[in-house]
Amino acid sequence: MTTQVDFSAPRIAILGGGPGGYEAAMVAASLGAHVTIVERAGLGGSAVLTDVVPSKTLIATADLMTRVGEADELGVKFDGDGTASKPRADLKHINDRVLNLARGQSEDIRAGLERLGVEIVIGSGKLLDNNTIEVLTLEGTRTIDADAILLAVGAHPRELPTAKPDGERILNWAQIYNLDELPEELIVVGSGVTGAEFASAYNGLGSKVTLISSRDQVLPGEDTDAAKLLEGVFERRGVNVLSKSRANAVERTDDGVKVTLGDGSIVTGTHCLVCVGSIPNTAGVGLEEAGVTLTESGHIKVDGVSRTTAPNIYAAGDCTGVFALASVAAMQGRIAIAHFMGDGVKPLKLNQVASNIFTSPEIASVGVSEADLASGKYQGDVVMLSLLSNARAKMRNTKDGFVKIIARKGSGTVIGGVVVGPNASELIFPISVAVTQKLHVDDVASAFTVYPSLTGSISEAARRLHVHM
Repeated sequence: MTTQVDFSAPRIAILGGGPGGYEAAMVAASLGAHVTIVERAGLGGSAVLTDVVPSKTLIATADLMTRVGEADELGVKFDGDGTASKPRADLKHINDRVLNLARGQSEDIRAGLERLGVEIVIGSGKLLDNNTIEVLTLEGTRTIDADAILLAVGAHPRELPTAKPDGERILNWAQIYNLDELPEELIVVGSGVTGAEFASAYNGLGSKVTLISSRDQVLPGEDTDAAKLLEGVFERRGVNVLSKSRANAVERTDDGVKVTLGDGSIVTGTHCLVCVGSIPNTAGVGLEEAGVTLTESGHIKVDGVSRTTAPNIYAAGDCTGVFALASVAAMQGRIAIAHFMGDGVKPLKLNQVASNIFTSPEIASVGVSEADLASGKYQGDVVMLSLLSNARAKMRNTKDGFVKIIARKGSGTVIGGVVVGPNASELIFPISVAVTQKLHVDDVASAFTVYPSLTGSISEAARRLHVHM
């Protein structure tokens, strides 16, 4: 049977197979476009292969070990004594599972794209102009012509010139899964989301962790109450947080590493993980030739519907510097395709983005923050409820966490929220729906919740924001 090709269908080329790229490809194919996606490593990009999927898989294992370690308080006993009764992290097994799961997820994404008829080209691509991508593959050089191009080239770990990763003792977040033995003493440089997540995870796995933070608090820029709670948990679980300390250099020693701080003091350990941000992969991909403007930080400048400054070229994901979140990258990609194809589209609204930090406990947030209220940008009322009063939390022996809801002053519309606790990444969703749909606190409060459940605290917080009219 001969396949009929619709030569009138728009041609869309996507450079980069991460969430921004593959989600866009799926949308474009479903809308009838001819889609070609160019990826140099594997479908899913760094989010699936070296970043989000691997790190959250590792964190899931660490979280289980933490809960098993606290099982005695629930009356769960283990036969044996001493080390025989304690969980132990087999890091080689853990990392093998992490990487196998990542590869499997990448293969699932590829299979899904192929079912939709998306052409996949493995190679390194660069723009020749605003309608052409040149790809270097194992078979040679190929040129791809397109009516529209989406750039989803991602980012890579930022390195300090005085702390060059060697993949053995000094590591970045892409190299950490190469370890076969659990680091006895892990120094984490950087207390942002990535640094805090790995500090929490390796503490749970059994490493002695030192977290070096150049700021006043862990997770600078996040909800202050959440950051303080996490710092308290870190202290209780033995994580050594060095606040207002800057790492000037990291060097290998005979049996480990030493980190020199700004005040000249030395911190020693067996391994060091450097988490100091990322750099967009925007160099050497022909952006200047195509007329794509970059910001001062090297990110691709985009508008609310993901357009760049060049005709026919869109961009999505970490290379845009909007929010380093896979969910945002995917949304940017979907918006870009919908805009180009003339489908219904709404610009990206950053004040509706929900995010999660996969520490133990998790920290999830959406919409307006208390810092926004303090700055005068918004006016609102805030209610925060500790999970200590929640029946379900007591049953699970959950000691750390809270629910916070922010409502617009006067109208009672839900405009933001924070959840700290187990599965906060799941619990933030009803608040995210309320923010996106502009629901009143009474709408949230009047919806049924299961008793007992952690969501009961969300409903109760909303009830406490009720204003008698």
